[in-house]
Amino acid sequence: MKNFFSVADAENLETLVQDALALKANPYAHETLGKHRTLGLVFLNPSLRTRLSTQKAATNLGMTVMVMNMDKDGWALETQDGVVMNGTTVEHIREAAAVMGEYCDILGLRSFPSLKDKEADYTEDLFKKFVKYCGVPVVSLESATRHPLQSLTDLITITEYKKVAKPKVVLAWAPHVKALPQAVPNSFSEWMCAAQKDGMVDFTIAHPEGYELSTEFTDGATISHDLEGSLADADFVYVKNWSSFNDYGKVYPVEENWMMDNQKLALTNDAKVMHCLPVRRDLELSSQILDGPNSLVIKEASNRVLAAQVVLKNILEKLEK
Repeated sequence: MKNFFSVADAENLETLVQDALALKANPYAHETLGKHRTLGLVFLNPSLRTRLSTQKAATNLGMTVMVMNMDKDGWALETQDGVVMNGTTVEHIREAAAVMGEYCDILGLRSFPSLKDKEADYTEDLFKKFVKYCGVPVVSLESATRHPLQSLTDLITITEYKKVAKPKVVLAWAPHVKALPQAVPNSFSEWMCAAQKDGMVDFTIAHPEGYELSTEFTDGATISHDLEGSLADADFVYVKNWSSFNDYGKVYPVEENWMMDNQKLALTNDAKVMHCLPVRRDLELSSQILDGPNSLVIKEASNRVLAAQVVLKNILEKLEK
């Protein structure tokens, strides 16, 4: 594993998940692997679980961690080439990324989309230029289009808690008060479709009309506009809001009740309910479920350490060779 941006960077899903679960049983088994290695975490947007879990994962591997909040502590970055920097940007990404690469052995980068320009967001220009100029492995801590550490976490959690060999997993759209990116549902769909091809899950996406994701991420999934019908026989329900992809960043009014509650939970196979957090209680997901026995949100968040640690372990092992 050279970089980590998507499911394509995982050579074998089953092996990666089992390696992560082995780390759960013995988190300090490789505590000297990262000795004298430095992880730089670069945040252009807020973070709670990603920041803390990745720091803990790196510490478990013996790494030194440096955190840079570019939105607060760093210079405004210029990402375009061939421009005269006589405006608000102070430092070019060519120099900034290259300097970070001099200080760090691995970089983690987090950046959200604008939700205004689909082409600009989906080209992932910022991430590509960091990879080009920093000269060290880069791990996505969430980008405009994907959140691979979260999705690996979700697959680890599903594997850990499943009661049948091939559980039915439903990604269920939920209401929200504002437009949210497609990164988490894109990534979750991409990972679940890959897991489905490997015979690990049976995957369905349920959302209102107008909230279709890019087909780049949903190949192989069953897609429905009927939430209650989709919940039948579900073993896991992953709740998440997202804005429109086709009418980019837009939010359409939805008259039906799409919030998961105990009434809808009763339609499932006593499904475990997941959410990446943060979650708006009684808007996206009912407090009844969040505080009840079917919620996996805290266990899921705990497993964020496993996902980060197994990815960093893979990259460190490559650096040793």
